[in-house]
Amino acid sequence: MSGRPYRFSWLDLVLISGVLSLVGFIVYRLFFVLEYRWNWSVVPTYLVRYDEQSGQWLPNILLEGLFTTIRLSVWGMLIAGILGLFIGIARTTRRLFPRLCSRTFVELIRNTPPLVLIFIFYYFVSDQILPALGIETMVRNLPPAWQGRLALIAAPPALIIPFLSGALTIGLFQSAYITEIVRAGIQAVDAGQWDAARALGFTRSQQLSCVILPQALRIMLPPLANEFINTIKYSSIVAIISIQELTFQGLQVMASTQASIEIWLTITVIYLVLCLTLSLGVHRLEKRLNVYRR
Repeated sequence: MSGRPYRFSWLDLVLISGVLSLVGFIVYRLFFVLEYRWNWSVVPTYLVRYDEQSGQWLPNILLEGLFTTIRLSVWGMLIAGILGLFIGIARTTRRLFPRLCSRTFVELIRNTPPLVLIFIFYYFVSDQILPALGIETMVRNLPPAWQGRLALIAAPPALIIPFLSGALTIGLFQSAYITEIVRAGIQAVDAGQWDAARALGFTRSQQLSCVILPQALRIMLPPLANEFINTIKYSSIVAIISIQELTFQGLQVMASTQASIEIWLTITVIYLVLCLTLSLGVHRLEKRLNVYRR
């Protein structure tokens, strides 16, 4: 299908003209009709700053928010991927109890508004689970070198509890959707593959890990990429629980500069670049897997 040449008709020309006209109309309204005092000069100053003591350019509030968004998304994807894999396998097992528990988890998450779940997960995780595990005390007692490494991959010790709460919240939320992708991918593999692996003397876990999951991964890759992109976008929701990611930092800048449209447009472009980069990376991986399949 992808190797077939594209056809260009008059309908395509009309549709492209309509889209370009709409974009032109929005740009015209924004820049020539809207009575708004544009102030783009504030954007670079909140992206980077010059530190006189070190004599270097350092990330400012917006770039720091972007780095927090990336770290939050990576940890959220990792948690969601691991949980989604195990719960998705439980959805395909023949035993009643794992299927019942996994189905309940998925239906509970999918049929509850994300904003409500964010508040419930956040306050339960930050007030009950993490203090009970003594995470904050353990992090504060780490040597300075380890605290620096932790700040690089997650958050500084003072912000580790909100960061972990946000990452766990996003991971739990997204894992329900990844669970269904894993279940659908496993069930899409031909039943004869199970029979063939069983005939070779493989155990149930060997059948799954050596035969079924490698084939299911190719089927799961496009929807998984979509969910990982959604994870980046959903990370902006945790701004409401004061985690200092990109959207939260953007709101802080807007409150102090009143440059709302400029900051929102900047945040939009940053999210767009981030999601497009991930999407292109997954597309290349998908093409490579298709080459091996041939």
